[in-house]
Amino acid sequence: MSFPLLTVTAVVPAAGAVLTAAVPAARRTAAKWLALLFSLATLALAVLVAVRFEPGGARYQLTESHAWIPDFGVRYQLGVDGIGVVLIGLTALLIPFVIGAGWHDADPLETQSSRWRPTQGFFALILLVEAMVVMSFEATDVFLFYIFFEAMLIPMYFLIGGFGDRAHAGTDENAAAQRSYAAVKFLLYNLVGGLIMLAAVIGLYVVAGNFSLQEITAARAAGTLDMSANTERLLFLGFFFAFAVKAPLWPLHTWLPNAMGEATAPVAVLITAVVDKVGTFAMLRFCLGLFPDASKWATPVILVLALISIVYGALVAVGQRDMKRLVAYASISHFGFIIMGIFAMTSQGQSGATLYMVNHGLSTAALMLVAGFLISRRGSRLIADYGGVQKVAPVLAGTFLIGGLATLSLPGLAPFVSEFLVLVGTFSRYPVIGIIATIGIVLAALYTLVLYQRTMTGPVKEEVRPMQDLRLREVLVVAPLIVLLIALGVYPKPLTEIVNPAVEHTMSDVHEKDPKPQVAVEAKNGEAAK
Repeated sequence: MSFPLLTVTAVVPAAGAVLTAAVPAARRTAAKWLALLFSLATLALAVLVAVRFEPGGARYQLTESHAWIPDFGVRYQLGVDGIGVVLIGLTALLIPFVIGAGWHDADPLETQSSRWRPTQGFFALILLVEAMVVMSFEATDVFLFYIFFEAMLIPMYFLIGGFGDRAHAGTDENAAAQRSYAAVKFLLYNLVGGLIMLAAVIGLYVVAGNFSLQEITAARAAGTLDMSANTERLLFLGFFFAFAVKAPLWPLHTWLPNAMGEATAPVAVLITAVVDKVGTFAMLRFCLGLFPDASKWATPVILVLALISIVYGALVAVGQRDMKRLVAYASISHFGFIIMGIFAMTSQGQSGATLYMVNHGLSTAALMLVAGFLISRRGSRLIADYGGVQKVAPVLAGTFLIGGLATLSLPGLAPFVSEFLVLVGTFSRYPVIGIIATIGIVLAALYTLVLYQRTMTGPVKEEVRPMQDLRLREVLVVAPLIVLLIALGVYPKPLTEIVNPAVEHTMSDVHEKDPKPQVAVEAKNGEAAK
């Protein structure tokens, strides 16, 4: 029996969550170091998964399969393709930075007892979310995936509602109510999506007789799966609705600004850079893999919704006065690009969408974590309360600028590569959609540069004058993200070599090929005329 590497990769953070939660309340520092240690161990396992994965090999590798509930055809079945490998790597990479950035976010305030904000619980919940997200990227049994897809909502609910932004804590009487509202809204939106998906999961079992992704796709390819067009479309809509809520796609996006605004900056990163990626990943793995014909049938509407997300999210971000809500609306715009790339049904678009998931995670983490450091110093999320920060905290301002430039996809930084591929892939099949989507690029430059101008430049405000620059711990959190943004912007090949074979399989699932370049066709016609 081979070593169950995928299981261990998910079990280690789960075990870390249990042990961290069990640390005595008086030993908060020990709990933090324990959580960090387990997150680094998970990162080492994720690297091992990437090393053992062969891009040119079988579609799903490092597979595990065991009977779980045989009477209902449910199996404990795991496997990763190239897309799953890079997203597991992203998750495992970001969690140590999330823990490092939130090192003091759950410490009790001077006016409250340690029971008010249990430090151990905060870090244990983060590790628990990591375990469930990793398992979601590994599961190839639809029912197993569904369990973790829904279960991750519970620890996220407590992270949002129980550990709010320190900018409000102790000063705003409505802070607890606002956190509670954001947490409940997050939970309700995602639970409704999950319940609709559960009906679709049951319907899939009735049609296919099992929950195995490999077996269902193989039966479809062999023509032995008896599924009518209407049934496939209904099942597709049930799955897609849940994933669109998680992603989030307009108009199912409204929970995200509330959740990110009220959560601590590290938890906000956990939401948009890690948890939300499960939605877009699932669109590639389950929507296109299980329901290829229905995916093509729904593509025109989904592309329009993605386009609205791109433009709407960017427009609303331009008018934001709250720094964290600005990043939230910017993320809605970026998720629109990801979904557009997935449903462009081209290899460039889907490769770009997968890279965008990784690069958006890195850029948003860098920008949001630095914003969190800034907010913790000033005690305010309002952009108008800042000014001249670069004169008193140049390192903080510099890292904030690089994170912002990555968010607007500046050439030379990682998000540019993914956004370029998404636009090229979309334009080759849907030129009008591709052209309109470029409006999002212009608006991204506007909200990013205006944010930097209003917070970092100009006269130094009196409240900003005593602000300290980044501490060593904060530099260690942000610097690796900046290095990765630059490195992957210059040399993205390590990721594309892993992702491209998986994209080819996905394109094969939907029976699509890339459109032929029109320039070549016109050239041949011109030669024939001569």
